[in-house]
This record gives sequence, structure tokens and C-alpha cells, in this order.
Amino acid sequence: MKNKSIYKKALVLAVPIMIQNGITNAVGLIDHMMVGSLGTEAMTAVSITGQLLFVYTLAIFGGVSGPGIYAAQFHGNGNTEGVRIAARMKALICIVCSIVGISLLLFFDSSLIGLYLHGESADIDPTLTLGHAKSYMHIMLLGLPALGITQIYASSLRETGDSLKPMAAGIVSVFTDIIFNYLLIYGRFGFPKLGVEGAAIATVIARYLEMTVLLSWAHLRVDRHPFIKGLWRTLIVPRDIGKKMLIKGLPIFTNEFLWAAGIAVLTQCYSTRGLAVVAGINISNVICNLLNVVFVALGYAVGILVGQSLGAGKFERAKKESLALIWLSGVVCVGLAIILIALSGVFPTLYDTTDEVRSLASRFIVISALFFPVQGILNALYFTIRSGGKTLVTFIFDSIFSWTVSVPLAFVLCFFSDLPIITVYSVVQSVDLIKIIIGSVMIKKGIWISNIAEEFA
Repeated sequence: MKNKSIYKKALVLAVPIMIQNGITNAVGLIDHMMVGSLGTEAMTAVSITGQLLFVYTLAIFGGVSGPGIYAAQFHGNGNTEGVRIAARMKALICIVCSIVGISLLLFFDSSLIGLYLHGESADIDPTLTLGHAKSYMHIMLLGLPALGITQIYASSLRETGDSLKPMAAGIVSVFTDIIFNYLLIYGRFGFPKLGVEGAAIATVIARYLEMTVLLSWAHLRVDRHPFIKGLWRTLIVPRDIGKKMLIKGLPIFTNEFLWAAGIAVLTQCYSTRGLAVVAGINISNVICNLLNVVFVALGYAVGILVGQSLGAGKFERAKKESLALIWLSGVVCVGLAIILIALSGVFPTLYDTTDEVRSLASRFIVISALFFPVQGILNALYFTIRSGGKTLVTFIFDSIFSWTVSVPLAFVLCFFSDLPIITVYSVVQSVDLIKIIIGSVMIKKGIWISNIAEEFA
């Protein structure tokens, strides 16, 4: 009860993010099932492409997160111009990420997609899967600039205490996506029947609408968001603060990119056990992603609230808030795990796929559910450490751990052992318990506590 106030503040920030991301992932679930009705090849193609685009998405997220640490602390000490500078820095980073990301995905599409198509399956045609994946990816690339612009505004609004506008824009976007998916995948009401390509077109339309709605609402309420006034008067960022943002932000960007790449490599390792494994993991990921928005949103709230307390110089309060929210995240994830296990036997039956894929998906869901509390606590630990600007620490804590422990372990078990894929998946998930121990020690020692905004006050 003594932490009631911070819980309330966290929920005020987190619930709109949960709703937005929850609806987005729910739509992703519906998209997945709609595409899945076209056949296992179509579903697998969209899932593989989604895995590759996930790397780009996390790179954008990591790119805006570095300046976002400063934006939260600037807002905490009332420095509006500092928030503007942070937003401009985000824009420059997104421009570079978009050029590089789109170029790589466009010119190396077949090679990247082909990494997931080495496994054999009597029921899945890899050539057809490759064709679907390339068509889907080329259209999806058109929506990446809109995704970057939306991230700039959405993150800046949240860091200044407004998570409702991004939520509302997201809701408009996802319902648009549902409608156009139905119209373009199946060719309803005079629209062409485009299948997988229709799903991609619907997503691109939805992303540009979300961007338009968010920008319009934000600029029409400059009185509530003073940092927007004169925001794009220039894209020049002062050298001193720009350098510091890059120094703080580069480890976050690298971390998010390498972490997402690590997830992609893990999936590629699992895929060597057969295309049915890829399909099963992707079905599991869809339902797990629908629920993990809860602890992801709580982690985002941890970073903002603790960052604002650090920016105001209230270090002891920041430490108490972080500990309370870390445990809240863990407890909430126990409830989510129970829900996932209850759905594990039912959800895979909604897909028009093989019995083998359904069976694998059900078991992957149970394993993921058992480790949900671990992931919830880790997410809160990560955002707490990052809120104080200790981005190099989070880089080592997160992506370096993945590439030196999780990825090599999965590689060895997949290529040099006869262990069942379910056992391999469980063992790889379990090593995250080591990170819980390391992160808890860091939090208790308080090495993350610092006010990085005071020097620019």
C-alpha cells in the first residue's frame, strides 16, 4: 500500500501503451490468422519477413531511446528546449536507419529470407514460401519511413507525460489495418483479391494513417506540448549535447539492433530442425506477443518515471520507485503466465495448418509462459538501469549476453546434439535466470543512479 502512488503513476503511463500495443498485437494476431487461411507457406512467409523487419523496428526503437533518456530528464527539470533537441536528434537517427535498413532488406531479400528455409518439411514448399516472403517484404518497405516518424512523435509525447495521443492514433491505425486486410486479402466489396500482398498493403496504409493522425493531434495542441512549437525550425543539434546523446545512445541502438538480430539468429538455429518448427514458434510468438505488451509497457513506464525522478535530483525516491515497479512487473507476469498456459491447447487449433505445427506451437507457448515472470523482471531491470544513462551497462547486460551465451548455446544444441527442439528451446530460455541475478545486484548497488540532464540545465 505504501507504493500505491507510484503504482498509480505507472499505470497512468503504462495502460494507454498496453492498450495501443495490445490492440496492435491483436490485429497482428488477426492478420496472422487471415494470412494463415491462405496456407502454411503464406503464414510462414509473413512470419519470416516479420522477423527481419523486427530487427529494423528495434533499431529505430533503440535509436530514439538514447535521446529519449535525455528527453525524460529534461522534462523532469523543465527544460523544454532540451526536449526539442532530443526530438531533432531522433529524427536524424531515424533518417540514417531508414536509408540503411531499406537498402539492406531490398537488395539482400532472397539471401536473408533463405536463411530460414533450410529445414525440410513434407507439408511446406520452401520455394513458394520464398516467393510470398519477397512480395510481402517489398511492399512493407514502403511503410518504414512512416514507422520512423511515428516513433519520433510517440516517444517524445510519452516522455513528456502524454501516452494517450499515441494510443489513440494506434487504435485508428489497427482498425484501418483490420478493414483493409479483410478487403484486400480476400477481395471483398469490389477490391482485388491480393492475398499476402494485400496484407502488406493494408499495413502500409494503416501506418501512414497513424502517422498523419498523431502529427495532426500533436501540432493542434501545442499549448499542451510546448516542445512542438518551433520543433522543426532546424534539424541542427548543438555539438556538445549531440555528442553526449550519441555516446549515451549508441550502446542502446547497438543493443536493440544486436538483441533483435540475436532473436532472428536464434529462430534461424531452430529452423534447422524443420520448417514446421518455424511455423510452430511463430504461432507461439503471436499469442505471447499479445500478452507481453503488459510488461513491456510497465518497463517503459519504469524508465520514464525513474528518469524524471533522477532528472529532478530525487535519487532515493528513484531507487524506491524502481524496486516497487520491478516487483510489480514480476507479479503481474505470473498472472499472464497462467493465462498463456490455459490458452496453449486452444489457440493453435485456430490455425489452418498441420497437426505437427499445432502440437509444436502448443508446447512452445507453455515454455514461453513459464518464463514470462523472468522476462517481466528483466524488462523492468533493463529500463531502470537505462534511465540513469548507464547505456553501456545495459548493452553488456542485454545483447552481449545474448550473443556470448544464448546464441552460441542454441547453435551448439541445434547443430551438435540430438536433443528434441522443445528441450533446446527450454534450455536457451532458462539462461536468462543468470541475468536476473546480475541485474538485481546492479540495482541494489545503485550504480545506475545519476542525473545526466543537470549539466545542460
